[in-house]
Amino acid sequence: MTAPGFLFCCDPLRPTRPDPLFAGEEAAARRVGARTALVDHDALLAGDPEAAVGRVRRDSGPYWYRGWMMPAARYADLERALAARGCALLTDAAAYRTAHELPGWYETFAGLTPRSVWRALSVGEVLPGPAVWSGLAGTLGPGPGIVKDFVKSRKDEWHEACFVPELEDADRLASVVGRFVELQEEFLAGGVVLRAYEPFVPGGEARVWWVDGEVARVTAHPDTPGRLPAPDLDSVGEAVRALGCRWVTTDMALREDGTWRVVEVGDGQVSGLPAGDDGEALFRALLGPSGL
Repeated sequence: MTAPGFLFCCDPLRPTRPDPLFAGEEAAARRVGARTALVDHDALLAGDPEAAVGRVRRDSGPYWYRGWMMPAARYADLERALAARGCALLTDAAAYRTAHELPGWYETFAGLTPRSVWRALSVGEVLPGPAVWSGLAGTLGPGPGIVKDFVKSRKDEWHEACFVPELEDADRLASVVGRFVELQEEFLAGGVVLRAYEPFVPGGEARVWWVDGEVARVTAHPDTPGRLPAPDLDSVGEAVRALGCRWVTTDMALREDGTWRVVEVGDGQVSGLPAGDDGEALFRALLGPSGL
């Protein structure tokens, strides 16, 4: 069986070279003996997947993708374009959507992550009024909450587009939702998610990398590269295996009551490493028996 290779995003200005953000990872993958190829992320987003994979050699085997996030529909385009060249993605489009978007993984992790509800919303769709968001939030009960989309929040705009001090305050909730959608613009992913707010202790999050249901690595979260807590993973592993996706991440934080919680689940192919980590140890794990 052909060993896995890695697809990295190319540099938009120099397409024969890897994107500068992933150049160190691409070199690390080659150091551990992996086959690498470049795909054009801009072409994928522009709806031209055939051009995006034009530098991938035909019939060159299976690949893990390693690069920028993309909407699930564009990932499905990538999968089809590679199949037409006799290649395959080791994470198929259904698995990518499951791990990448909160509605795909939430039920499996429901007891381990903050309570959440959501409403699908397309880019450019007229935003519903306050009564709709108030009704949605009502299933979470009173208390503070978080606004995000199916993939990301805007925590850097904490007070205007992320945190809601009281979900029963319909006007404030609608204001935060509206500002969040406005700032996301064309990058709104899937719709709007409301999550119950849980207070976590200072100390950063741990990003746990799972390959075929087993821990491959535990790293710091990219937002707090100097902090690496040691989470309790016993119950999380069971949920990861139940999810059934081959390469995923779980971001873990310690709640003030001493309980480790899953803050987010993600597809491992588009999850970031902390600064200074070139991914070599991770690539070794993905090339091992479980990576085939």
